[in-house]
Amino acid sequence: MGNVFNIQRFSVFDGPGIRTAVFFSGCNLRCLWCHNPESIPAGQQLKYNRDQCIACGKCFGACENGAHALDGAGAHVLDRGRCSVCLRCAGVCYAEALVPVCSEMSAAELLRALLTDAEYYRQSGGGATFSGGEPMLQADFLLEVLKACKNHGVHTAVDTAGAVGFGAFEKILPYCDLFLYDVKAYNRDVHKKLTGVPNGLILENLEKLVKIADVTVRVPVVVGANIEEMAGIAGFLGGINIKKCELMPYHRLGAGKYKSLGLDSADTDTFETPDESLLDEIKDLFKSKGVKILC
Repeated sequence: MGNVFNIQRFSVFDGPGIRTAVFFSGCNLRCLWCHNPESIPAGQQLKYNRDQCIACGKCFGACENGAHALDGAGAHVLDRGRCSVCLRCAGVCYAEALVPVCSEMSAAELLRALLTDAEYYRQSGGGATFSGGEPMLQADFLLEVLKACKNHGVHTAVDTAGAVGFGAFEKILPYCDLFLYDVKAYNRDVHKKLTGVPNGLILENLEKLVKIADVTVRVPVVVGANIEEMAGIAGFLGGINIKKCELMPYHRLGAGKYKSLGLDSADTDTFETPDESLLDEIKDLFKSKGVKILC
């Protein structure tokens, strides 16, 4: 069994063709600009969408811990200090203001969901992409699903930040057609500041993987975070003969998720989306090192 927090159909940004992107729960990085904060914990969470609440009071009776109450203005408040994530409240919330973040699925269940789009994969050269979070943290479940996909002729891609032992890559390699590999910074200390972990293992794994697998590197471009890292990243990628790279401009689409999860919001004022002229400069930089930018 595995924990999945989203299945996104008709994706065209997660590998070739039309794809279904499966987002696994659990991540061992803490990127300051993360737009999927619901992906970080490995276990279940409760999301509270305040704007959808109709203050019907059903959750009050369902909760044994008194986590739900009304404030002085008559608005529903969720006390996460009392919440045990039993999800009884979500079960009675007709307005879907209270919803579980992830679902526990078997490999067979996930495969059935993927195969509903098999004709789109066939016609477009697409397939299934496994992302997160960090899918490699659920390596056994990932392996089971990848094997099932290959048995049904479904092209597979794994989107990873690479901060796992290389044995995990070797385990899934025969069943993974493409790795989408994130590189967020080149300097060790900068990487640790931005993501919470150093990048020695990440770069070492990439250097090994590119020799034995089809790899496309993905580089987030975040103004206010890693722009000064682009020269180092480009030089490293050119040095290990990376041929394909995608630049991923920062966006703020995940900012509203933090509040619904009861998390401290990312400091969106610190980071900005790069403009086209900056992206063109970075593309030229990477090309000068022999790295082809796909988009």
